[in-house]
Amino acid sequence: ITYKSEIMKVALIGASGFVGTSILKELLSRGHEVLALVRQPEKITLENEKLTVKGVDVLDTNALTNAVKNEDAVISAYNAGWTNPNLYNDFLAGSEAIQKAVKDAAKPRLIVIGGAGSLEINGQQLVDGPEFPAAYKAGATAARDYLNILKKETDFQWTFFSPAIEMHPGITTGRTGKYRLGKDQPVFDANNKCSLSVEDLAVVIVDELENNQHPQQRFTAAY
Repeated sequence: ITYKSEIMKVALIGASGFVGTSILKELLSRGHEVLALVRQPEKITLENEKLTVKGVDVLDTNALTNAVKNEDAVISAYNAGWTNPNLYNDFLAGSEAIQKAVKDAAKPRLIVIGGAGSLEINGQQLVDGPEFPAAYKAGATAARDYLNILKKETDFQWTFFSPAIEMHPGITTGRTGKYRLGKDQPVFDANNKCSLSVEDLAVVIVDELENNQHPQQRFTAAY
């Protein structure tokens, strides 16, 4: 595959997580220079001449601001931990700290990977529906509430991505490079499924980085 896009310097927050790992591989496969910002640098064993790994706590806004100040864009795959009892508050605190660091560093762009819970069907957000899984409610509510905060941001360019309703390790289609885009409603296929592999999520995010199709918008993607 040949990409005509310019090589970018990208800070990737949460690069050792489930989503972050795939985005990291996709960025490097397209030749971008990646600064991986993680809590535990030893978790990243990948070696690449275009990869720099740095340990940083997202709540340390000064350290984060200094880390991202020479980058062209920041991608946040920040996750406060699904089993974290304080997930709601920690996700919001971390996300707002990242937003502040990007603003303080005068960075042009922030791409945030959020949740599917804020997608709407018939005007109702999924997270508010009776069938929404309780195990994911705190994280999904936090991502939804953070999207509302981000929508007020006018000092820099942001994009918020809501994954498909089904986007988890059990989806094994791998990297097909094919997907369909949506905005505020889930994208369903002919079988009424809304799914995407994490590898194709990474394709979507890096395509957005390169093509800049959704400035100041939330969007979604699925097969």
